[in-house]
Amino acid sequence: MNKAVNNGVWSGTWVAERLGVELKGDDTLKDLLGLALRRNPKRAHLLVSHVLGKHIPQSPAVVYGHGFALGRQVRELLGAEEAANAVVLGYAETATGLGHSVADGLGPAPYLHSTRRPVPGIAPAGGFEESHSHATSHLLLPEDPALLVGDGPLVLVDDEFSTGNTVLNTIRDLHERYPRRRYVVVALVDMRSTADAGRLEEFAREIGARVDLVAGAKGTVGLPEGVLETGQRLVAEFESSPGARGCVESAATAARARPAPTNPQPTVNRVDLHWPHGLPDGGRHGFTQAHRIRLETALPAMAARLAEALPDNAHRVHILGFEELMYAPLRLARELEQITDDTEIRYSTTTRSPVLAVDDPGYAIRTRLVFPAHDNPADGPGDRYAYNVAGADFDAIVAVVDSTADTPELHAPGGLLDQLAEHTAHVLLVVVPSYVPEPLYVPERPSMLPEPLRGPAFSSYPPEEVGWLLQDLSDVTLEAPTEEREEAIQSGGAHYAESLPVEYQPSAEYQGLFQTALEESASRLAQAVGAVTEVVLAERSPRPVLVSLARAGTPVGVLMRRWAQHRHGLDLPHYAVSIVRGRGIDANALRWLASHHDPRDVVFVDGWTGKGAITRELADAIEEFEAAEGITGFDPEIAVLADPGSCVRTYGTREDYLIPSACLNSTVSGLISRTVLRADLVGPNDFHGAKFYRELAGADVSVDFLDAVAARFPEVADAVDAQAKELLSADRTPTWEGWAAVERISEEYGIHDVNLVKPGVGETTRVLLRRVPWKILARAGAGADLDHVRLLAEQRGVPVEEVAELPYTCVGLIHPKYTRGATGADGKAVSV
Repeated sequence: MNKAVNNGVWSGTWVAERLGVELKGDDTLKDLLGLALRRNPKRAHLLVSHVLGKHIPQSPAVVYGHGFALGRQVRELLGAEEAANAVVLGYAETATGLGHSVADGLGPAPYLHSTRRPVPGIAPAGGFEESHSHATSHLLLPEDPALLVGDGPLVLVDDEFSTGNTVLNTIRDLHERYPRRRYVVVALVDMRSTADAGRLEEFAREIGARVDLVAGAKGTVGLPEGVLETGQRLVAEFESSPGARGCVESAATAARARPAPTNPQPTVNRVDLHWPHGLPDGGRHGFTQAHRIRLETALPAMAARLAEALPDNAHRVHILGFEELMYAPLRLARELEQITDDTEIRYSTTTRSPVLAVDDPGYAIRTRLVFPAHDNPADGPGDRYAYNVAGADFDAIVAVVDSTADTPELHAPGGLLDQLAEHTAHVLLVVVPSYVPEPLYVPERPSMLPEPLRGPAFSSYPPEEVGWLLQDLSDVTLEAPTEEREEAIQSGGAHYAESLPVEYQPSAEYQGLFQTALEESASRLAQAVGAVTEVVLAERSPRPVLVSLARAGTPVGVLMRRWAQHRHGLDLPHYAVSIVRGRGIDANALRWLASHHDPRDVVFVDGWTGKGAITRELADAIEEFEAAEGITGFDPEIAVLADPGSCVRTYGTREDYLIPSACLNSTVSGLISRTVLRADLVGPNDFHGAKFYRELAGADVSVDFLDAVAARFPEVADAVDAQAKELLSADRTPTWEGWAAVERISEEYGIHDVNLVKPGVGETTRVLLRRVPWKILARAGAGADLDHVRLLAEQRGVPVEEVAELPYTCVGLIHPKYTRGATGADGKAVSV
């Protein structure tokens, strides 16, 4: 039963004769593989490996040896230098142990296997689909987010390489996130057709990477027409005919239906191996060289404890692993095999895969145990299976599970242990602690931060456009007269974020200027939105999480999200967070983002750069946050529509022109105030605050602004393509020329404080709307972009001075040393 050829009969004969399936290939192929029938609507046959240790009990030395040898082949292919930089990825559930063994043979390579078990608190680093499988969705949950980052080879390990679809899906997903130059695909058997082999080569050319293949044996499967329907009929016939099933066990439901025995609990002896604290039970979250060394060191003592627990008369012992938990029981079985002289050790694992069992020497799956799932699986309860264990006359069976699977269902009547007890005199249970990665930070705060605020309860934007990582302070009076705020800020008595300016109510003339500016600049804005979004998708992440800096960045973030949806069909998440000059970014918002998304996918968004103060503020704040919290991966570079100060690499344009959303305050930003950070309102466990000005709904143009720009997307598509191509090939290294200009202006005008110099159209507008302006510097010949600035300056009695050489279209100067009544640079003049 445990050999590919049993008494001269190949274990694929039964299926080959009835289905017409033909196995062609290397001389060793039929020694490695048998055939069975699946209960699977996608594929009729199952290639059953005799050396994998999944469906057929096998010597653990044989199982481990095949994987280790494949790893040595990969090492020889790559060479020592590339092998040292490789990462190995195995497939759940069948190849988790094989991938581990390959990684061992390769050398010090870290190992990760995909999983179908979500783990709370661990954000997926990727995922893919296995199209022909009975359970398709794979998750990648590395403890170290950087595990899959790097340019070293990625080695992908599966038990068989049939169509190549699974590998292509994997590489496609990972190459988008973590591109690299080389991939190596490893399998026990390569069973691709000639056409499928060509697909892999074509795919490698498409992504511009090298893809090699290493396999223990090569062959093909010949499938006649109608094989799927024939297979399904055979399965139905044998499942419905108990007499034809031979040694097949009844389903778990039948086991539970039989009369309960006097003692319903099987005799099970637990064996405590003293598993090393903190050592992962496998590669679900990554398994490094350090982990490998710890396991090698601990194995002899653990195997000795297991040997001591075995009954004296146990000459045939089976070590039964559990679904994805293949490597730990395999290594235990191999170690036990080495220290026992007169005991035959065999190894296999339970599985999710439903396969027909037929008690015939020419069929690979002779018996089947069926029992309920016992690890509370995410996809709900269902049957699980152990093949070729029943009827094998084992003197003892050691079930090895992780602690997540040590549940009442495991021990219940009809459960796995109960089923095993019917086929052996001794059942032993080994429970390996389920490895749960330590949190990246230990919060001294409530574990749950609130969900983002969304419209219409907070903001006039539709709920899907943006989630605000803020707290609602709408019921708190925070507004103060502009002059009073300015005096308090400049005297050091208050920070600008501790209060709000009284919302500017635009005159009819000013509203007209806004509408005119929007009409004239919508296409230019649409092109910049498209260009910066394309740069983000090409360079930062194929699935970015847009995080706009509230509030000026929020309309831009919404527009970028709309472009990604319009042009690429992407539905990108978008949030708004608070950043405060001198106080940094909202750390609680970063914690929320890190717990819901991969920080490497986060792209911070703002409307424009002035002199670059917020750019520097964000970089410093992220560095401080990472050092304090241990959460890494956030890229502090901001993506902006306009970068006139040359402060960032990701932008749509470096021209300084009017972005109409800068003309207004909350009425173009979802009716949300600027953000507030005040100790009596914002505690250490709170998001920063803001107000929702519901009472200004009659003047709200937030969605009108977005719709006007988005309506131009189709007409600027070609221009965006050309501009994005130009940007991606250009040297966009920031020169910080804006900062230098601000320092020069600060000294020339006797201000001596760069914080009071606000360069660019957007920043100048803010000065006029929120602060006490002293004067406006305008580039000589500046046209309609400054119409609204001139009107605001006239309304506030602020002089506009034309300057011949100015790197910006305009610069706003805040009143230095302000006291109410003073207008001079020295703070003493009293004329208004």
